[in-house]
Amino acid sequence: MTRRPSFPTRIAAGLAAAAIELFARLITAVRGDWQGVEPVPGLRVYYANHASNGDFVLIWAVLPKRLRNRVRPVAGADYWLGTKIKRFIGRHVFNAVLIDRVGGGPREAPVEQMAQALDEGSSLIIFPEGTRNLTDEVLLPFKTGLYHLAKARPDTDFVPVWIDNLNRVMPKGEVIPVPLLCKVTFGAPHRLNGDDRDAFLARTRDALLALAGDAA
Repeated sequence: MTRRPSFPTRIAAGLAAAAIELFARLITAVRGDWQGVEPVPGLRVYYANHASNGDFVLIWAVLPKRLRNRVRPVAGADYWLGTKIKRFIGRHVFNAVLIDRVGGGPREAPVEQMAQALDEGSSLIIFPEGTRNLTDEVLLPFKTGLYHLAKARPDTDFVPVWIDNLNRVMPKGEVIPVPLLCKVTFGAPHRLNGDDRDAFLARTRDALLALAGDAA
């Protein structure tokens, strides 16, 4: 269980969260579109396409606060522990599940880390492509972690989430974002239901592509 931060840290984190949400909304005017699923409490894994470092921020921003307070993005420790500011934001603003992607010492397996977060009552935001999609493909093949997490916690709902336009707001290598309208579309949830690995990954990937609309 994560130790509760100090009161000043919680105040600073709350102010930072409000500023990040305001900035995201000013730049993108982001809105959520709930299709086949309602924004209600429950144990969920929101899995999304990944084209920008700001992807999980938009998902987080459109969630109602009663859900936002219990959702944790899954992110690379090498990135979010790189500087003091990133460390503060990753740990205290977003309470991210930080995954060691480069090794270098004893560590929990990523699926175990995510399963523990679910057991503690948190929902997750994950990107099953495993890395940012900088190709011309609409969606990269899914890594197997999504299946292994579903197998470890079969009662969890896996909700597809398509993020539209953010890669154009913040292209790779750019520092200043370009104001553009963005939409985050949530689809109907999925569970393992006895699928083997390939069938589950194909089914969940197809569900995400179906939300992409014309982009697919």
